[in-house]
Amino acid sequence: MDKKEAEKICICKSCPTYRECKEKIAFCFNGKSKCIKEDRGCICGGCPVHQKEKLKHYDYCFKGTEKQIG
Repeated sequence: MDKKEAEKICICKSCPTYRECKEKIAFCFNGKSKCIKEDRGCICGGCPVHQKEKLKHYDYCFKGTEKQIG
């Protein structure tokens, strides 16, 4: 899966932690957010990108991509 496909199917905007900031979503592919500062819960485990790519981590908006965390 490439970044564009991940951005199309990701659910970051549905997450209680997400804040609109004119940055690319699919944080698991694009890296941590510069705007999100408060953790209000994580839904990464329910994301089709997370499942399709068999990702292991969570809180990508805070920690960075799967590769950066792992």
